[in-house]
Amino acid sequence: MENLLSIVTFIPLVAAIILALFLRGEDAAAQMAAKRVSLITTVVVFLISIAIYVKFDTSQSGFQMVEDHAWLGGFRYKVGVDGISVLFVLLTTFLMPLVIGASWKVTHRVKEYMIAFLILETLMIAVFTALDLVLFYVVFEAGLIPMFLVIGIWGGKERIYASFKFFLYTLLGSVLMLIAVVAMYLQAGTTDIPTLLAFKFSSTPIHLLGFTIAGGAQTLMFLAFFASFAVKLPMWPVHTWLPDAHVQAPTAGSVILASILLKMGGYGFLRFSLPMFPVASDLLAGFVMWLSVIAIIYTSLVALMQEDMKKLVAYSSVAHMGYVTIGIFAANQQGVDGAIFQMVSHGFVAGALFLVVGVVYDRMHTREIDAYGGLTVRMPRYALIFMFFTMANVGLPGTSGFVGEFLTLVGTFKANTWVAFFAASGMIFSASYALWLYRRVMFGDLIKESLKSITDMTARERWIFAPLVAMTLLLGLYPSVVLDIVSPSVEALLHGYNTALAGADTLVHLAQN
Repeated sequence: MENLLSIVTFIPLVAAIILALFLRGEDAAAQMAAKRVSLITTVVVFLISIAIYVKFDTSQSGFQMVEDHAWLGGFRYKVGVDGISVLFVLLTTFLMPLVIGASWKVTHRVKEYMIAFLILETLMIAVFTALDLVLFYVVFEAGLIPMFLVIGIWGGKERIYASFKFFLYTLLGSVLMLIAVVAMYLQAGTTDIPTLLAFKFSSTPIHLLGFTIAGGAQTLMFLAFFASFAVKLPMWPVHTWLPDAHVQAPTAGSVILASILLKMGGYGFLRFSLPMFPVASDLLAGFVMWLSVIAIIYTSLVALMQEDMKKLVAYSSVAHMGYVTIGIFAANQQGVDGAIFQMVSHGFVAGALFLVVGVVYDRMHTREIDAYGGLTVRMPRYALIFMFFTMANVGLPGTSGFVGEFLTLVGTFKANTWVAFFAASGMIFSASYALWLYRRVMFGDLIKESLKSITDMTARERWIFAPLVAMTLLLGLYPSVVLDIVSPSVEALLHGYNTALAGADTLVHLAQN
């Protein structure tokens, strides 16, 4: 099938336009029509995306299914996938039907709600398939708009504050990236990402404001991209927007935020920072890794102090993303493989945990941990699902959470023993806050009158969790499902990275002699 990537990308946008133009009214029939159209659309997109997986040649490391068309002036609409990006496209299309299914009880401005998520799906897929730098920047930033609206319109009591904080943090971080995009275009004469991956940006030290900047232009451009990706991931100390956004967002918004949008930061490091600015990445790897260690330990301790279930899971996400950046900047096969695996696994596990919180919130309309206790008496199915994803979040062997963290720590140990030692402590902390949360919510006597009539999970809720359970087990027991796809592209990335570093070292040696 020709133009497969464009078909998958734009079907949600077409459905959003149809809803906007032809669906009228806010009655129950119109609301149900919006939900059904959105669910059918996302299911169809996922089924078509399976064709991408089937067609993808796992033995190849380069970009496949490339489409290239004239677009904006001299810039191109160019899309394609490699072993890294294809996984995130599949993760996005897999989660979207579950997100729509979890939104079935939304009753306020349902049409607009569904339109926002359909547009967001188009933009998220476009981020992972873009092979033109300007196209990437446009869709990367445009994704802010529908999520800003989702939080600001359908969020909690402090939704306006949280939505503006989310928007301003991520937008300001990306202003520097825009400057770097312009600089790259002026140096390389192109915004074609495959061409830029082979282009050698200057790493000659430069003098600026009385300081000597090792790595030269590469370091400056690395820092500009880092400002955007670190906020999006998010890394400590620019993570403070995330807990507020998660707490105020509706359940579906939290799932997409944790499972997909955060991964754009890690994807950016893999697509741009390591291959395009290898000298700067090597120079600043220690800095990034120690920031990540601080994030793992600090946010884990903060999670232990939380009284809001959603905020605890949000801080947990920051800690788990710390393993991602450590693995990426370990810059070896196990580290990068582990980082990518951790991002995919976290997409399933964190998304499921936010859905878990949403189940009891829909019934009790509170996320305060103290409001619960003894729920196993009334909700045995819920208790089983909650326990399963708690164990996956902790990294229990047999679940996907274990594979990502283990590979990441192995790769980190090869790069920096002390970083690996301190990062491993995060696994102890994660067990502490996760089991502490489970004990307080699920165990004990059912003494609160408000909980004595609470009902267990409905069939719809169980069907939403079933695919997430299946994927968490599949990846935990058979990690080759991911590793066989990603490894050739990671090998190519690291080969180019190490070759560029060796060339830079040779130039420095010649200059010194």
